[in-house]
Amino acid sequence: MRVPFQKLKAEFKRVLLTLGFTDGKAEIIASVFAENSRDGVYTHGLNRFPVFVNYIKNGLITIQADPVKVTGFGAIEQWDGNLGPGILNARFAMNRAIELAADNGIGCVALKNTNHWMRGGTYGWQAAEAGFISISFTNTIANLPPWGGISPRLGNNPLVIAVPRKNGHVVLDMAISQYAVGKLKQYKSNNNEALPLPGGYDEEGKLSTDAAAILKSQRLLPVGFWKGSGLSLVLDVLATVLSGGKSTAEITKSEHESGISQVFICIKPNSSEQTESLIEEIVEYTKTSTPEHEGASISYPGEGTIKTREKNLTGGVPVDERIWNEVLKM
Repeated sequence: MRVPFQKLKAEFKRVLLTLGFTDGKAEIIASVFAENSRDGVYTHGLNRFPVFVNYIKNGLITIQADPVKVTGFGAIEQWDGNLGPGILNARFAMNRAIELAADNGIGCVALKNTNHWMRGGTYGWQAAEAGFISISFTNTIANLPPWGGISPRLGNNPLVIAVPRKNGHVVLDMAISQYAVGKLKQYKSNNNEALPLPGGYDEEGKLSTDAAAILKSQRLLPVGFWKGSGLSLVLDVLATVLSGGKSTAEITKSEHESGISQVFICIKPNSSEQTESLIEEIVEYTKTSTPEHEGASISYPGEGTIKTREKNLTGGVPVDERIWNEVLKM
């Protein structure tokens, strides 16, 4: 089933207004949820919207809250999100990092006491559209075992790196696990379709392509094995220390992914033709690799997003009919 993008956005906004959001805040949040589904990240678009609504109803998200500056030194600032909606806090923090980078060449905003930002790539695209390079990351509740362990002690901490480019922005948006939890749930709900590659371990400790078995064991496979495990830990350290907020260990105590810590870094690139030429050289050289399968092509991070966006704007956004009907009844 497909739904026109504007219809999807309108229904999100209708629900948000009934929850007490101002028109301006409802417009931004509805846009981001709809854009996430439009760009193919269904797990953090329509599929995540009912969870967001429940968090509000359970008092984990304060809809009236706005971020407040805690301290700053030069191009580095700390802000308190006051448990406001993660989407609004993240957009604000990235905008502030862009402003700092415009004045100083680089800007860093560390944010504590915020909530799930949904698709992290949203804020990479935001910076790239403004003409800035960006690096952003967040910690999460513990849902990834450290390498050599079987109990979740690390956050599946997303990392986003974006570079503006005239012929299509380069935007890397990655979880630390081989497959994000939302992606595993998507495979599970689709008649437990087998993963293309092993994504974790079953309860017997064997690498598996069975999404349901991996979710049951809670042993997701980190990218790069021990390297991904180390990267997750370091991102948690940086997010916690720079923001002065909660670590994955502290967040996990509440059993809810709320009050998390995030970092947004922006860099103002040299706008010379040489810079643009260097980016093109790297992208185009990468794409000259011989495809593994006949008829396939090599893509840079973000290229698939652009293609999916165009397709879904033309033909409508694919929706899970059960979840869509749930939203219509809200």
